[in-house]
Amino acid sequence: MISVIYNNSPANIQQAAKIIKDGGLVAFPTDTVYGLGANVYNPKAVAAIFEAKGRPTFDPLISHIAEVDFLSEYACTDERVLELAKHFWPGPLTFVLKRKDNNPSLDLVCSGLPHIAVRMPNHPLALNLIKSAGVPIAAPSANKFKCISPTTAQHVADSLGDKVDMILDGGPCKIGVETTIIDLTTPEIVMLRAGGLSKEDIESFTGEKVIISHGDPNKPSAPGQLLKHYAPRMPMRINVLEEDVRPDEFFIGFGQTPKAQLNLSPSGNLSEAASNLFAYMRIAETHTEYSGIAMSPIPEDGLGLAINDRIRRASYDK
Repeated sequence: MISVIYNNSPANIQQAAKIIKDGGLVAFPTDTVYGLGANVYNPKAVAAIFEAKGRPTFDPLISHIAEVDFLSEYACTDERVLELAKHFWPGPLTFVLKRKDNNPSLDLVCSGLPHIAVRMPNHPLALNLIKSAGVPIAAPSANKFKCISPTTAQHVADSLGDKVDMILDGGPCKIGVETTIIDLTTPEIVMLRAGGLSKEDIESFTGEKVIISHGDPNKPSAPGQLLKHYAPRMPMRINVLEEDVRPDEFFIGFGQTPKAQLNLSPSGNLSEAASNLFAYMRIAETHTEYSGIAMSPIPEDGLGLAINDRIRRASYDK
């Protein structure tokens, strides 16, 4: 297991940027979760991401940029795309766009699809790293495939160990769930994954109805569409009322749940709940005296849409 986690310093960012340029892997913080990054144009480096995570190559990756001008390198843009980018970036929103050309170096990042997923993270360390590397950085969450996403540098070290060349520590992630993903290749805005930006925020800015699609889990068009994802090491039940928790279950509550071992947000604040979600799931799975996890009901509005998406996938059992 890797023992050294590097702090946020100009020298360490330059070292990490060199690793990216040379085809290595760097874990770094974003506003949502920690990402496992590689040069988007280096297929061998991108392949190393899939290998380190144990992630299937049919599941596309998100490309991270630091400036809107990076988009024109590989993605088709229009007025709608640029308006959304200027308003919501940097931030927890990923666009699925048509690829500008048939550059074969992007095939693995895009899983052979004619589209590319791209976003600009709202984290100064991430933006400095991308600018220093001089290339977009492909980066899924920095954890083993289907396991709980990391929101601290230590989570990355615990999950991936020496499979990553360098871990940059930027503190705990502010949002704590992955980005919202919208498809902008169609006339309507289609939400492919609920995340850190609410559907209501997008609709308020655009004045358009956002269509929700969960995609085909057997042929994902965007990350996070597989039915089983973000899973802890023990079975998890969701929408469990406090009185229905079993004696052998670790109970993660929400709101007024005084008997919960952990509470995502005693006040019922969805932003607080989202930021605590993955960290609390990680704590729960370490309690081997229990044989399962029970999760309180979470409202299906605002960030609750993203939280419920994650816990449904985490609890999927078939």
